Amino acid sequence: MSLQQLVDLINSYVWSTPLVLLCLGTGVYFSVRTRFLQVRLIRDMVGQLWKGRASQSGVSSFQGFAMALGGRIGIGNIAGVATAISMGGPGALFWMWMIAFLGAGSAYIESALAQVWKEKIGGVYRGGPSYYIDKGLGQRWYSLLFALVTVVSCGVLLPGIQANSIAAAFQNAFPPVVPLYSGIFVTALLGLIIFGGVKRIGRAAELMVPFMALAYIAMALVIIAIDYKRVPEMFALIVSSALGKNAVFGGIVGSAIAWGVKRGIYSNEAGQGTGPQAAAAAEVAHPAQQGLVQAFSVYVDTLFVCSATGFMILITGTYNTAGRDGGFLAQHIPGVEAGPVWTQTAVDSLIPGIGAPFVAVALFFFAFTTLMAYAFYTESNVAYLFKKKSGLMIALSRVFLLVMTFYGTMRTAGLAWGLGDIGVGLMAWLNIIAILLLSRVGIATLKDYEAQRKSGKPLHFDPEKLGIRNADIWKEISAPQGKH
Repeated sequence: MSLQQLVDLINSYVWSTPLVLLCLGTGVYFSVRTRFLQVRLIRDMVGQLWKGRASQSGVSSFQGFAMALGGRIGIGNIAGVATAISMGGPGALFWMWMIAFLGAGSAYIESALAQVWKEKIGGVYRGGPSYYIDKGLGQRWYSLLFALVTVVSCGVLLPGIQANSIAAAFQNAFPPVVPLYSGIFVTALLGLIIFGGVKRIGRAAELMVPFMALAYIAMALVIIAIDYKRVPEMFALIVSSALGKNAVFGGIVGSAIAWGVKRGIYSNEAGQGTGPQAAAAAEVAHPAQQGLVQAFSVYVDTLFVCSATGFMILITGTYNTAGRDGGFLAQHIPGVEAGPVWTQTAVDSLIPGIGAPFVAVALFFFAFTTLMAYAFYTESNVAYLFKKKSGLMIALSRVFLLVMTFYGTMRTAGLAWGLGDIGVGLMAWLNIIAILLLSRVGIATLKDYEAQRKSGKPLHFDPEKLGIRNADIWKEISAPQGKH
């Protein structure tokens, strides 16, 4: 059995139907329990972006948002969408929207929990599933398992996808730039940023993320404007394919759901356990503030950026979709493998000569900020595992991540994606079970936040008042911090 076959076999178990149903079911559960905060509290989600300032221990609320969004917006927003359409048809995009809408509820819960049980290690706030599993559930073995899986996933398995895609896109757009050159450039630049610590990662994300997302969405709007007459047809194709009503794609509605959920989670990371690690780094007056901000980041990732890719591909017809018999249900660009090239071809079809370089540059920013986020997530879990010796081990983890980033530019895309899917799936299994078990605390933070907002008093958080134990960090955080 080859390594690729082994990876595919493992994925068939990790990403089986139970995980897809668990992700969807958890999203529905938290949406109902929070009374659909993703609709009710949209104004708060946006408003809380600007609350909370950076301190010696934590980043600002917006920097926490940008760090998490940098992790969410990555190669999954370009190549991942293409893969979903390739395997599940146009309807997969609809199910990516559904998992984003439902996942916003899960993102709130996990990020609020991360704030509740964050710790100050080496003078910096750290938190995430490892921390709230330990302090909230009291299951040390479970928290150690999640930390190990995260270190392996974010430090070893996942960087290769981002680096590989950067190399492929640049070689397609600028042929002289072979993977070796891309690998050296990306690794060197990443090293300069991550060795500057959490603060530098936060500042870099704050600058890069809004720019890259807005530029990409703007290009999609240009494409839509040029070919606006096909927009109604495109939406009809997406919805009919998703619900099994389309004559061509109706027979693969199961694949549309599975690949939409799979690639949706890979892209927006709701429930995966990565976003809360960035959320924990923020300096805020109440855990709900970062919970709401991170719920909004799921929207930005999928409803805006993933949709931008899907619209460009579908409106120009630059896609292929595999059938169950090994053939194709649709083959508009024969011989072109699903990935960034689809989006490059889509843009080029309407604006010749622009697609390849524009998408290559956009993909670089998307993937690079995700690499920064992976570095931070790896550090947070190394800090949890080694506590007193975390300084040395974090430095070693940075070096190893840089090695894996460079190596990723050289390996095959199929293997890189397969390994990454294993990492994402394992983290999702472990984290979703944990946040379901801790749902009482997550819901309590929202009720407390809404009660304080209604009273008009300055936000503050008293875990003991809510019956929450082991949240000692909040004794150090000053009570009311001005009216939020």
